[in-house]
Order: sequence, then C-alpha cells, then structure tokens
Amino acid sequence: MTLDDILDAGPVIPVIVIERPEDAEPLARALVRGGLRVLEVTLRTPAALDAIRAMCTVEGAIVGAGTVLGSQQYDAAVEAGAQFVVSPGLTDSLAAFAKAQKVPLLPGTATASEVMRAREAGFTRLKFFPAESSGGVATLKGFASVFPDVRFCPTGGISSDSATAYLRLANVACVGGSWPMPPEAIATRDWGRIERLAGATAALRRAAV
Repeated sequence: MTLDDILDAGPVIPVIVIERPEDAEPLARALVRGGLRVLEVTLRTPAALDAIRAMCTVEGAIVGAGTVLGSQQYDAAVEAGAQFVVSPGLTDSLAAFAKAQKVPLLPGTATASEVMRAREAGFTRLKFFPAESSGGVATLKGFASVFPDVRFCPTGGISSDSATAYLRLANVACVGGSWPMPPEAIATRDWGRIERLAGATAALRRAAV
C-alpha cells in the first residue's frame, strides 16, 4: 500500500493516544464504522504497540504508528503491524533507514527548507507539523506554487471547524486530528459518541468540495 493510497482513504486521520490497551479495538471499530479507516497511533504511551496490534485485527482499518523518532521505534511499529509510519520531523539517519523499508514513512516538515531537504531525500508526501502554529492554510498556499509535486497531511492544532479550509487546498491530501475521539469519550468508553463524531468527520471531504 502506497502513501497515496493511505492518504486518499479518508479526509481525516485520527491521531490517537492510547492509555489502556483494552480500549484500542473498540475504539478502532467505532472509528471505522463512522468512516475513518486510517488510524495513527502515537508512540507516546507504553500501551501504543499493543494498541497497534489490537487495531490491526479490525476489518477495514489501516493502522499506522506516529511520533516515530528513530529506527528502533520504526522496527517496533512494523513488528506490531503498522502499515505506515509518521514522524514529527526528518533526520538523515531516519530518511536513509525509511528508504530501505517496505512500510512507508510520512515525515514531518514545518518550513520551506525542511520541505526541500525532504524532497532531496526522496519524500514528496509529507506531514505539515505543527500546522496551526507554523502558518496553517496560508503557509500551505505559499508552498503550493514552489513545491507542486508535494502533497501534505497537516496535523497539529486542527479542529473540526478549521479542517475544511485545509481540505480545500489542492496540495492537501488529508488532515490529522484528535477531535473525533475526545479523551473523556475514550475514558468512559462512549464508543457510540465516537462513531457519531467519526461520521461527521468523514463527511468533511464533501463539505470541502
């Protein structure tokens, strides 16, 4: 599966922080039922790798690992079943490692110089992070004319209210965000609420056209 296949699978990639492994499977089922198939589990908690394994059992889910900082985490994520990997930035060593892997990397960039370095390393599908504090929609509009071959997944500070403006940009493939699964809904295991929020989020692509 290519990064384009993954990025085009839905308008929003839920950026997920899992504290309890037992929440992973029902959360993934709720998101997929709502129409959000691509799920990014951040490696910020001890439960993350177990969560990836559990979510990979959910039919229709495309599960990836986020907040990957180096090759050891990359290997661990792939071993857990991750189908893509997301990093907040890009180093020379991570770029070289990723190019040798079958599981693709979506590296993070925030400036024109970082986009140029990523392109030189062979990456034209990039995370724009942190999106809102890095200029948001205005910055991506500026990138469009000078980097016509690059597609972005902006993440960081994006909400249901601001997502549509990003999705209207031709160089934005999708956006990442955490609003479809509020922490209190996960804490109380309110999977019905999360499914409804996922459904409303999945409809954002139509609103952006």
